[in-house]
Amino acid sequence: MRAILFLIGGIVLAEIVAAHLVVAGQLVEDDPELAHAHAEAARRRAARLPIVREAAAETAYAAGMYDVALTEFRALRRMTGTPDYLPVMADCERALGRPHNALKLAREADRVGLDPALRIEMIIVEAGARRDLGQDHESRRILERAVALARPENISHVAVARLRYVYADALLEAGQESEARQWFASAAKLDRDQ
Repeated sequence: MRAILFLIGGIVLAEIVAAHLVVAGQLVEDDPELAHAHAEAARRRAARLPIVREAAAETAYAAGMYDVALTEFRALRRMTGTPDYLPVMADCERALGRPHNALKLAREADRVGLDPALRIEMIIVEAGARRDLGQDHESRRILERAVALARPENISHVAVARLRYVYADALLEAGQESEARQWFASAAKLDRDQ
């Protein structure tokens, strides 16, 4: 009898956790704080599940709670062993005003080798960290090199479009308006869904 009650309790718990995750996913765009509250409710009940920690991390990030998001992404990385979270972890470090920590994570990402789309995200964060440090020329150099190497036939069109847009923005900030317009247009061509 005790085993049956334990099994039923586990099923009920799984349904509660699943319901919180579904609601968090539905709310994350429109109400990230409420989405995070649901993800946090799921985390309190099932903190050892990577999917639950990922929901807590992503909703905290969307809500601008970068310290919480960073903690969750670190836990998730320990749990899964994947380096895929390095770009968003580095972005959290930037948001927390720690660009040097973001650059450390970028160097680590270079060593482990990320998927090409994630590598582009890391390059964007690294360039942003350089700008945070007042190293605008180095930031543009990093982006220029990446734009020259990134081919949409080998990498996600959205990732390449994001990279081109960030590069165009850096050029615009440097006063290179004509060249910036060309890269903005190039990014828009790739971003079919706008």
